[in-house]
Amino acid sequence: MRNSLVLALSLPLLTWVGCGSSGSASPTDGPGGGTTDGGKDQGGTTPRTDAATTTSDAGTGSAGNPNGSCSAGVPAKGQPADTSSPTTVVGTGSASSCSFSMLEAAVTKGGVITFNCGSAPVTIPVTATLNLPTNKNTVIDGGNKVTLDGGNAVQILSFIGPDFQMNNNTLTLQHLSLINGKQTPTQAIPTAPLPCSQGWDDGEGGALYMNDGNLVVIDSIFKNNHAAPLGPDTGGGAIYLLGSKNGAVIVGSTFSNNAASNAGAVGGLFAQLNVYNSLFTDNTAVGNGANTDDSSMCSVINNAQHEVGSGGNGGALYSDGGGGVGIVICGTAILNNSAGANAFGGGIFFTSNDMSGTLSITDSTITGNTGGHWTNVTTGSVTDVGTAVGTNAKSITVTNSTVQGYTP
Repeated sequence: MRNSLVLALSLPLLTWVGCGSSGSASPTDGPGGGTTDGGKDQGGTTPRTDAATTTSDAGTGSAGNPNGSCSAGVPAKGQPADTSSPTTVVGTGSASSCSFSMLEAAVTKGGVITFNCGSAPVTIPVTATLNLPTNKNTVIDGGNKVTLDGGNAVQILSFIGPDFQMNNNTLTLQHLSLINGKQTPTQAIPTAPLPCSQGWDDGEGGALYMNDGNLVVIDSIFKNNHAAPLGPDTGGGAIYLLGSKNGAVIVGSTFSNNAASNAGAVGGLFAQLNVYNSLFTDNTAVGNGANTDDSSMCSVINNAQHEVGSGGNGGALYSDGGGGVGIVICGTAILNNSAGANAFGGGIFFTSNDMSGTLSITDSTITGNTGGHWTNVTTGSVTDVGTAVGTNAKSITVTNSTVQGYTP
């Protein structure tokens, strides 16, 4: 978190309904870098050649929550983009024709990008971060056959907008897999004794970092992506959004075995997160100690605060900020993710700095998550609900959902 500490989920804020089966920032906050040696199973690497290779087991396969769906349906903005008239087709019909250099040229141009790499699934090694244009909409459609592989060496995609919550342009990723992305941090926190914060101030977004842009993810897989492993404000093993005007809409997608200091899978700072019919499993927030500003515990300044704690919030999902930014979860399974020691939200972490944001969980299952804890600020008691959700918000509504630690 930046400029905020959330230690508790206050019971009066909760509206638990039914039980089914189914910080602050500024426009100058930069994209950072990232690395990891934490998390679960980084997976194998693909030979680092320029051309795609055929593969039977990379990141392709069925995406989304296999055991439930959002009864209200998916909003219009979460429907697949029309790719019938692509700006660029990568490849000429064979795996070898789908080179990284051709992909890089297509991404630089933007617009609608599709692939013609043959009938078999292919993996394209990404040997340098692909920088997206920020002045137009871009769609990358893998046709459920294309995997982009960062080789545990590079961040796969970067979208660096010029402002903060101003850009109307959208990146859409659909029918695509992104695996083994890795962002390496460079901005070390000033050396200070514990409990002062340790680690890095940058390193967000192992597969994708977005600043001042909007995101739609449909029927896609994010696997084994990693961002900076330690730091109070860094995160997003797979995806990190900063200052997004319209936030992210994630539909029918799977996030597994991703890791970062905070937000093992998806993190947002001043970025609305809307997640439908998706699956989050075995993602890890590998930091520890959460985050607070406490001059009595640390005399060293970092990020204009006396920062204490080094992350660990939000094993799967993380959202921080104000201005009404919130989280919507519908038809989604969040299973077996983990938060760091003395941190919050094994499944979901959400803090609304000005208490204006809301968290809505509908038709979803949040179980088997570990590592987070929840403290009642009035009584000081601790309950297991916090291993599922750690939050401070205007309101929390849970409908027709199974949330670990809660008995109706």
